[in-house]
Amino acid sequence: MELAPGLIHHPGWLDDAAQLRLATELAAVFEAAPPYTPRMPRTDKPFSVRMTNCGPLGWVSDRAGYRYQPTHPETGSPWPAIPDTALRAWNLLGGYPAAPQACLVNLYGTGARMGLHQDRDEDDLSAPVVSLSLGATALFRYGGLTRSDPTRSIRLAGGDALVIGGASRLIHHGVDRLIDAPRGLFADVERPEAGRLALLLRRLLPAGGRCNLTLRRVTPP
Repeated sequence: MELAPGLIHHPGWLDDAAQLRLATELAAVFEAAPPYTPRMPRTDKPFSVRMTNCGPLGWVSDRAGYRYQPTHPETGSPWPAIPDTALRAWNLLGGYPAAPQACLVNLYGTGARMGLHQDRDEDDLSAPVVSLSLGATALFRYGGLTRSDPTRSIRLAGGDALVIGGASRLIHHGVDRLIDAPRGLFADVERPEAGRLALLLRRLLPAGGRCNLTLRRVTPP
């Protein structure tokens, strides 16, 4: 579904089995790079989301500003490798000849949100941002190249993929709120992988929470 030129929504791109694989891979990522609470530049105000990264570089925010760096800001250790399931999404959906260098993982709990912003800290803006969702559905808002442009909203559910590229690479976008995950996800005995996924997400995420991965290329190849 083309929402705007270069902004492509792939509902249900990850099936139950693929979501379970990705969640299992993320459990190992969280062990190596524990999620932490980033802080706003200058004000030092904490974000409402927690985050971590994987890949050669990771996006961080603190009083000093926004930037990419090769190590976890709290442990000082290198970021773990990007999960194979996420790399497959980049290769199949990104349409870009070089590998991603960063995979930012945002964890949304009840009440968490992400204000309208542009992803513009990368040197290579010809590469897309490829987004994958797990867990609760999010109300995703997107607009134009200027903050005052009109906005629209769609729902991003667990398993959805979104590509932000081309003419839409620098659009303003954000997450207004979370919408509760369908109860059937936790009780559908005819979908055993969905049940295992739900149990794993309960362990990895805040209650009723959401996980969003965004794969980025930082420098030109």
